[in-house]
Amino acid sequence: MAALTLLILLAPILLPIVIILCFTGEREVFYFQKRIGYKQSTFDIWKFATMLKNSPNMGTGSLTLRNDPRVTRIGKFLRITKLNELPQIVNVLIGNMSLVGPRPQMKVDFDVYPEHVREKIYDVPPGITGIGSVIFRDEEKLLSETTLPPKEYYAKVIAPYKGELELWYQRNFSFGTDIKIIYLTVLVIFSPETDMPYRIFKDLPKRNF
Repeated sequence: MAALTLLILLAPILLPIVIILCFTGEREVFYFQKRIGYKQSTFDIWKFATMLKNSPNMGTGSLTLRNDPRVTRIGKFLRITKLNELPQIVNVLIGNMSLVGPRPQMKVDFDVYPEHVREKIYDVPPGITGIGSVIFRDEEKLLSETTLPPKEYYAKVIAPYKGELELWYQRNFSFGTDIKIIYLTVLVIFSPETDMPYRIFKDLPKRNF
């Protein structure tokens, strides 16, 4: 019901984006990609198209950097504002995603999680947003500024911490936690450097970056 209500309320935003994408970039509106979901089942995630069609086989693959040449002009705006994620409301309606939960990963990124994370992370349905999405609001910036190769930095720094965050979410799962994460999701879009997540959730795993 929440997803259906959101879809109706956001229609004035979604429809203009559909029209713009029909006439820009590669004229692709939606992008479908296999992701790992609940109990490690696979499903097709919905997104607005923001990158070149063959982008997973170009450059840094599944990882996107700041000013990535594979991102279209309108795609850059959609990614910064996170509007590209809104079509996942359809995934919630279908039943393979929730509003809040661990982000569903491509298999190549799921495989770099530590084993104990892989075993448990999708014991709950994946979400449009989650504590990992909040903390890594500007993951593209981290990957662009590191002195390590982006894939190595993701595997050694981002994936382990993101995994611990999602396990923390499962231990603290509640309606109140979800409401706070939704609030923080909106907040970090406008203030990505805020430390509010650590002020609201004082027992989050210690940062490693």
